[in-house]
Amino acid sequence: MLRVLYEDNHIIVVEKPHNIPTQEDETKDKDMLSLVKEHVKEKYNKTGNVYIGLVHRLDRPTGGVMVFARTSKAASRLSEQIRNHTLTKTYLTVTVGTPKERKYRLTNYLLKNEKTNRVSIVPQLTTGAKEAILDYEVIESYKKYSLIKVNLITGRSHQIRVQFKNIGCPVFGDMKYGGEGMVKGYNLALWCYELKFEHPTTREKMTFKAYPNEEQIPWKDFKYTSL
Repeated sequence: MLRVLYEDNHIIVVEKPHNIPTQEDETKDKDMLSLVKEHVKEKYNKTGNVYIGLVHRLDRPTGGVMVFARTSKAASRLSEQIRNHTLTKTYLTVTVGTPKERKYRLTNYLLKNEKTNRVSIVPQLTTGAKEAILDYEVIESYKKYSLIKVNLITGRSHQIRVQFKNIGCPVFGDMKYGGEGMVKGYNLALWCYELKFEHPTTREKMTFKAYPNEEQIPWKDFKYTSL
């Protein structure tokens, strides 16, 4: 069941659950782009192909707020906001360990291996390396875990996971980068809880929020719904 947070003739804002791909991949599992197309087609009795513009992505294990465009003009204007960093995504994550700095900016250079779908931190001058920048703030710590708010300055693949692993605080549930200390069976504790942008036609400033499940591990140990 698709959870729609907002929709009009130009955009549709939805909540992406964990472990659903943003768009179709080699698994052929149900994906968000297809789900949004089906929703619009059924709700508005559309015939033929339905246009839905994919303007940004969330990694498959990551959940949270996404916006899709319903017209090509809206897609173009939202994509421009992403390029200009005026569309902002704020994440919540729970890490294993607490960063030394409570509030800090992380800057690294990342290189993705397309064959293995793994991202590594590399020297700046490495061919194909892309700069990755994020700002974080530790909100709360409990036992060996920390709830952290993350503002992405750049949107690189696996960026948050790789950068926090690099400072010794891997994301809870990250079997790919977290190492042997991860416990199997839990969702990746990474969630895009806030999305801000300017409406592509009315220019209204819009903010949408959705929070991870308060009853699930490790979220249940923290208070974050007032953020």
